[in-house]
Amino acid sequence: MDISRRHFLKTTSTSLVLGTVASQGITRSIAAAAQSATELSGQIRQTEIRRGDMVYRLLGRTKERVSVIGLGGYHIGNLPVEGDSTRIVRTAIDRGITFMDNCWDYNNGTSEIRMGKALRDGYREKVFLMTKLDGRTKQAAAQQLDESLQRLQTDRIDLLQHHEVIRPEDPDRIFAEGGSQEAMLEAQKAGKIRYIGFTGHKDPFIHLRMLDTAAKNGFHFDTVQMPLNVMDAHFRSFEDQVLPVLIKNNIGVLAMKTFGDHFILQSNTVQPIVALHYSMTLPTSVVITGIDNLQVLDQAIEAARTFKPMTNEEVASLLSRTRDAAVNGRFELYKTSQHFDGTAMHPQWLG
Repeated sequence: MDISRRHFLKTTSTSLVLGTVASQGITRSIAAAAQSATELSGQIRQTEIRRGDMVYRLLGRTKERVSVIGLGGYHIGNLPVEGDSTRIVRTAIDRGITFMDNCWDYNNGTSEIRMGKALRDGYREKVFLMTKLDGRTKQAAAQQLDESLQRLQTDRIDLLQHHEVIRPEDPDRIFAEGGSQEAMLEAQKAGKIRYIGFTGHKDPFIHLRMLDTAAKNGFHFDTVQMPLNVMDAHFRSFEDQVLPVLIKNNIGVLAMKTFGDHFILQSNTVQPIVALHYSMTLPTSVVITGIDNLQVLDQAIEAARTFKPMTNEEVASLLSRTRDAAVNGRFELYKTSQHFDGTAMHPQWLG
């Protein structure tokens, strides 16, 4: 870790006391991690309600109530049969999932196109629709937004997020004169979008820098999306460094990478429903998970149906089982490689 990064983690105006930073991530005792995970959740859980099999939580300061399970948009554009995508989306909505995730670049736009078709026939009115943009310039972001609106067959997106904030310079580009934040603010004023957030998966430092840059520009995000899972708790941890800042500032928390794609499950340290329960035990508004067939949808609904907050002891036991596997981030490839970095492979998307 360089000196500037260490100084930032100590002094950033948006951060709290962040703990001891080590060369391979965060040094914390299992007991401290377990206690933090369960204590932070109280504020979220006070407003939680259950309808049928689904749990619903408030989305930060927006006062929107959304399903704790969010349907990931990538997978529906990757299915060989378009009709299967429609069936999964509509069945998910019928069973109580209201949060729909997507992105301008998923499957070269196919994911948004299929989502738009699935949300016909009155389904659009039943969901909270989110998508993401890659553009770092005002022009690129505005163009991508117009394309997303057309593909999704809607005149308004509920939540629009800056996608893949994974480089230290991304916050500077986004908030620069002529940057993508200008396009988002204009779109919000025009009624094309309602709320604004950002996503990233690389390093907590970059998330904190994005929050700090926004604050210095007089802006406060409505949501932040980031990895929150049983591996992240041990290595370069968003849970330890970023999550308390979001809760303190009443920013909606969108969890992703619960399974690290499939890599975390391949560690043989955790089962899918337990992994989902861990992310749901944290003070998350939504846990976004990829659903590519009805069996996986059943699994996500079952996780919501059977959810009870994990106790300190249960969290500690789970983190003990996953710690050795998590040490070097080898199952969190989104942090340690370019495996998930679409904008690194396609820099032209940034504008």
